[in-house]
Amino acid sequence: MPDPVSAGPATSGPDWPALLRQGTGPTQAAFRALVEQTRHYHGYSPDLVWGSLQTRAYAEEVLRLVVDLHAVPRDIEAGAAERVARARYIGQDGRTYHVLLGEQALLTGIGGPAVMRPQLEHLLETMSSRPGLRLGIIPARARLTVYPGDGFGIFDGARVEVEGYRGGETITDERVHLFHRAFDRLRESAVYGEDARAVITSALRAT
Repeated sequence: MPDPVSAGPATSGPDWPALLRQGTGPTQAAFRALVEQTRHYHGYSPDLVWGSLQTRAYAEEVLRLVVDLHAVPRDIEAGAAERVARARYIGQDGRTYHVLLGEQALLTGIGGPAVMRPQLEHLLETMSSRPGLRLGIIPARARLTVYPGDGFGIFDGARVEVEGYRGGETITDERVHLFHRAFDRLRESAVYGEDARAVITSALRAT
């Protein structure tokens, strides 16, 4: 993993709550800009498919749930378009992405089988077609060496973004090291390659 003190994206994060009040389009556009300037990414998503690996239909369903909860403008199509646009950066110009998904992310019922089946098929395809992507799956019954927590992303080793019901939070202080340690311990429980494909395939068969 990159040195947490290495140079990275600008450390002053956007005002995520203010952007969200404008709608999902502006929020996702700002996040895509962050992804574009990031060279090395490490992320953990325990119960949703990571944003850059989402299909358009999956992204629309997730953002619909966000809009309904936060009562913000219903610009779902604009937000989904910005979200799926992040995929273009995977492997581009030497960028690297090390992503951990909890098995629950493969099982969470976003949009029902009509949305989940293509999403899981997309994950299987992406694993073998995207250079620079390392995808690990943490099986539901894997023994953990750190307690479960919120999903998070580490951008160029120096900036962390955490999302939840409370909205987005940007962390650039000494707590960044904590997320590096958490990621390192989470990946100890992950499976990769054919073992990861087997977990995804099992979820697909059960969908």
